[in-house]
Amino acid sequence: MKAAGDILLIACYELGHQPLGIAWPAAVLAERGYAPATLDVSVEPFDPEKAARARLVAISVPMHTALRVGVTVAERVRAANPSCHICFFGLYASLNAEYLLAHGIDSVVGGEPEQPLAGLADALAAGEDPRVPGVATARAPSGPYLRRQPLPRPSRASLPALKKYARLERAGRREVVGYVEASRGCLHRCRHCPIPPVYGGRFFAVPRDTVLADIRQQVAAGATHITFGDPDFLNGPGQALAVARGLHAEFPDVTFDFTAKVEHLLRHSRLLPELAALGSIFVVSAVESLSDTVLTHLAKGHTRADVTEALRAVREAGIAFRPTWVAFTPWTAIEDYGDMLDFVERESLVDHVDPVQYSLRLLVPPGSLLLESPALRPFLDGLVQEDFSYRWTHPDPRVEALHTAVAAHVAEAAEREEDPAVTFDRVRARWAAAAGLSPGPSLAAGLPRDRTRPPRMTEPWFC
Repeated sequence: MKAAGDILLIACYELGHQPLGIAWPAAVLAERGYAPATLDVSVEPFDPEKAARARLVAISVPMHTALRVGVTVAERVRAANPSCHICFFGLYASLNAEYLLAHGIDSVVGGEPEQPLAGLADALAAGEDPRVPGVATARAPSGPYLRRQPLPRPSRASLPALKKYARLERAGRREVVGYVEASRGCLHRCRHCPIPPVYGGRFFAVPRDTVLADIRQQVAAGATHITFGDPDFLNGPGQALAVARGLHAEFPDVTFDFTAKVEHLLRHSRLLPELAALGSIFVVSAVESLSDTVLTHLAKGHTRADVTEALRAVREAGIAFRPTWVAFTPWTAIEDYGDMLDFVERESLVDHVDPVQYSLRLLVPPGSLLLESPALRPFLDGLVQEDFSYRWTHPDPRVEALHTAVAAHVAEAAEREEDPAVTFDRVRARWAAAAGLSPGPSLAAGLPRDRTRPPRMTEPWFC
């Protein structure tokens, strides 16, 4: 098991970033004396020779998109190597463990994966049945591994170059981006999020020296901007500030972005000016909806009024605000959708919202906290196992038809790199037709095509 390539770590999709999801396990396994190979099928072709050589293949699925890709990859691995042990790990592995273990996957790891994966490798190397804490098999169930663990600097040497991944668009340039995490898990229990069913309101800070060492190696590889991929960078505000200060002290010209809840942007608004001074150029925040009814059902912890206040605080600090939306839920009225579009126009956010956001539909995976909510049950049509989610139907057929139309249009618009303002106008026209209203004047007509747009990542998907 300790020969080069006996272990193969496969990444499927990590929002267009170089995959930290396999870089950390690679480092921990190397500390144990293993020599894992890596493969990122989001930017590399599947390699049947690597698959055929491996005795343990571990597939990282932190997202729904990654899981769907990963299942297909596992089929190709099994075809190339019928006897190898295939393990899925990551948030969506844990949520879908029952299905995976019933469909040819040998083990599943949830929570903090590095130590369970190392233990699994040790057991397989010794020829033992893999009864390892955090490793679930058909014969030995196990919950997520939620213990604090030492984390070395991620091992990125065998991964594709940063230039193969998503870039930062800024002032007409496309810049190389690094990706790090200063914490894992989340303190909160938003009902639609995949993290609470796995982490149960826990989060783990990554040692600051480890985070800074990872930043250092990515800057050396050409990164001029860093994405902090923590579920919420401000879960631990002291940690966030210390890491940002360390980044700026060593690399004053390197900028960064982070993700934070609306309620955290308000609670820690006093930190925003310093974060801006340290290099933060935008923040992603899961607004999700402006309907207080929808926000209550999702247990978001903020209100419509809070969104306006958070936007003001972020702007006053000099940071761009990039809201994300769950535009379609069972509780989203046709008027709510129009309200979202009006807000985007009124607050001059059209260039801050990736148009795919106008089409995003509530995803309800197995294990979702939403399944505990009586408010969702009337709309559920059952689990679609091959889609790894529950189907739901909106009570208003106009909303269902609107989702279908908007999803098709924004996908086509993204393919042809359409101006976001033009896409916005077309989405609003479809909403107006569904609502029986006039779409109003064109937003795009009043904006120059060569306008300066706020910084953004070239990879817009968030699921």
